[in-house]
Amino acid sequence: MKTNFTDKLLQSVLCLLLCAPVLGQTSTDVSQGEPEAGVQQAEESDTAEEEEISEEERARREARLAELTQQLEVRLRAIEELQSEQGVYHPALIEAYSDLANVHVELENYDQASRYLTDALQIARINTGLFSEQQLPVIDELIKNHMRKQDWGEVDDLIHLDHHIASRVYQLEDQEYLAAADDYGQWKLRVLRENLLQQSGSGLMNTAEDLSEFYERLIASVEFSDEVGSEDLLKLLHGKSQADLSLARAVAQTPYTYFQGTVSRYITRQRCENVRNAAGQLVRQCYSVQVENPRYRQSQIDAKRFAVNRYTREVNEVIERMMLMRDSSDSLNAQERRQLDTQIANLQAEAETIRRLGYRNYRF
Repeated sequence: MKTNFTDKLLQSVLCLLLCAPVLGQTSTDVSQGEPEAGVQQAEESDTAEEEEISEEERARREARLAELTQQLEVRLRAIEELQSEQGVYHPALIEAYSDLANVHVELENYDQASRYLTDALQIARINTGLFSEQQLPVIDELIKNHMRKQDWGEVDDLIHLDHHIASRVYQLEDQEYLAAADDYGQWKLRVLRENLLQQSGSGLMNTAEDLSEFYERLIASVEFSDEVGSEDLLKLLHGKSQADLSLARAVAQTPYTYFQGTVSRYITRQRCENVRNAAGQLVRQCYSVQVENPRYRQSQIDAKRFAVNRYTREVNEVIERMMLMRDSSDSLNAQERRQLDTQIANLQAEAETIRRLGYRNYRF
């Protein structure tokens, strides 16, 4: 990074800190006579105290800015020396770039922080291979930084990358992988609830289906493993239930007219009428026309109910698994059992509410 760029950055930060309005300084127009002496002295004392606090805060900010300025210069020189002595791909640069990015994060210069963290990630890949555990801390910092910028598309890509690498370097039963899988699932649930990626209705449903299938595959792989505890398995089951509830809720709120009916939409009918021929005689003439099938609307309603039942059934299956674990697990204490009972009751109530909503035959 060039020195003049650093100077401009620090000058702009200094301006933001020093040009900010002083806390507690307000202008009031005293137009209703002089206050009593005691009240006036108290107000003057409060104002003086606020000004003193503001001066202390300003001094603290200036001192911190000077410290960060020094840190930037020191870290930049250290990186240049390391590149000159060891080469531009030396492993020590991973930590050096990460430390430099942390300084930029404190300065709220998130674009520069992303740049240096990306450099650290590339060096980690060069030195440790395409899939390595050493990349995961850097990816985590990149995720946090893009979350600060609310760059949700980049966050989504990075979380996919984090989970993919974790699946290659850890076993499915490892706590490290289960933690990465939980982060992936929680992020996807947030995407569904807040629509952070601005997806269409069908796009959100595809995301929910993929997430439900992800949980189902993972649960099937670790469900009978002695290395996976009840707490981890219950966490996976709860994540799947939330994905299935999202699907069921989306289907229930969709008008039945959007569903493909199970019978043909149009049928052929024969229409006849009396017409005069060329000789002036009345003759009966018949022809075929296409009309809407009166059974088609009912088949759309049935298709919607089938879809709602499908996803609420998935939720009920998760509930049954939870109840089985509650009754058979010896590792759950009394408090955990009560929490599990509450979770089960909430899931049952929500699934029933969605089922009722899906059975209402609202067209719009």
